[in-house]
Amino acid sequence: MARKEELARMWERTINYLFSQRPAFERDGAAGYKPGLETSLALDKIYKEPHRRYRIIHIAGTNGKGSTAHLLASCLQECGYRVGLFTSPHMIDFRERIRVNGKKISRNYVMQWVSDYRKNPLKGFEPSFFELTSTMAFDYFAWRNVNVAIIETGLGGRLDSTNIVKPDLSIITNIGLEHQQFLGNTLEEIALEKAGIIKHGQPVVIGHAEGVVRDVFNREAQRLYASIKFAEDKPEVISATHTDGVLRLSTVNYGTIDCELTGDYQTENANTVLTAMNLLKRLKYRIKEKAIQQGFARVVENTGLMGRWMKIDDKPLTILESAHNVAGMTQAMKQLQYETFDDLHMVIGFMADKDVNGILELLPKKASYYFTQANSARAMSAVQTSELAAQHGLKGSTYPNVVEALEAARKAAAPRDLIYVGGSMYVLAELLTAMNFDDQLDA
Repeated sequence: MARKEELARMWERTINYLFSQRPAFERDGAAGYKPGLETSLALDKIYKEPHRRYRIIHIAGTNGKGSTAHLLASCLQECGYRVGLFTSPHMIDFRERIRVNGKKISRNYVMQWVSDYRKNPLKGFEPSFFELTSTMAFDYFAWRNVNVAIIETGLGGRLDSTNIVKPDLSIITNIGLEHQQFLGNTLEEIALEKAGIIKHGQPVVIGHAEGVVRDVFNREAQRLYASIKFAEDKPEVISATHTDGVLRLSTVNYGTIDCELTGDYQTENANTVLTAMNLLKRLKYRIKEKAIQQGFARVVENTGLMGRWMKIDDKPLTILESAHNVAGMTQAMKQLQYETFDDLHMVIGFMADKDVNGILELLPKKASYYFTQANSARAMSAVQTSELAAQHGLKGSTYPNVVEALEAARKAAAPRDLIYVGGSMYVLAELLTAMNFDDQLDA
């Protein structure tokens, strides 16, 4: 027991070091945003460029990059590859960010890696949380001898810490207005930042783009002699229907696919993934139709993905959804229309640096609202959210945390009602933590 308690204290000290001594954008907002590759390249050098020891697929975009990354990882795992997966943020446990074939990085590895780094820190630099974490992931994947790693950007693309990699394939899911204070005030400016992951002579898949955004991608691909494929131009997904609790996809090259991620917006992500699979075949990846079908059907089991139109209760139907910007919430509200229910209960909380007014304008007026907040310096207070919501005709009560907000919604809801919990991944994370939802509590 004493040993277990000491390990728990060591783990807490390690995580506190990463988060508290090294600013993290997810926790500290602008103070944790550190654009530029100089520090990442210096870290990469002292760890002997570990990302060069395996193949890489690099993913950026405004929405859908997490789902796309997890679907790709699941499919390649089913194809027989040892797959590394680096994503952010985490829902419950820091280790969710770094996985191999769905299994989280061990606490022991994280503690040892941080301990070794602290003994021999990078001189002349002050690495951020994300710079250290991405370097740790690259190093871990090399140690685990992965065949391929799926790497998701943190914020943007061009100056993101992950953009030191040399991928077989780059993927950009879509472009929407987000993080304008860092990435630019227009779709064109943001697209140019995301296009920074396109590499010389290497193919790129674009999930959805139109107008000036498409022009930016075409121009950058041409400049870098990179072949470019817009997934929506020749869709792999012919049709999509909700059947037997899955999203059933009819496809051109992969037969009928039952996708475990049931959000209607997953159709676009699926189309992007299948288009990418076609290109990976040309790059001599072993891609099999049956394996792709299994990858879609088992994505949650294979990767531990949470928070994407995630049903946690039936009576009343309770859905957790991670949409947290205007583009994502637009898709989520369309998905809501497919559900059957009597009355709607909305448990919501936001980060203050999002376009909260834009999101609130999308939310249904015919609903009971339970305004809450995450335990984060970036969070908008429940009171402020309630005041802004009132300006959009949305009325409800405030609660200091999501657990109390959901409890109130459950008390008020009838069995045939629907409870929606969302607005921020951090709100979902706190709820899932309180529910002890973590699927892998291995040491």
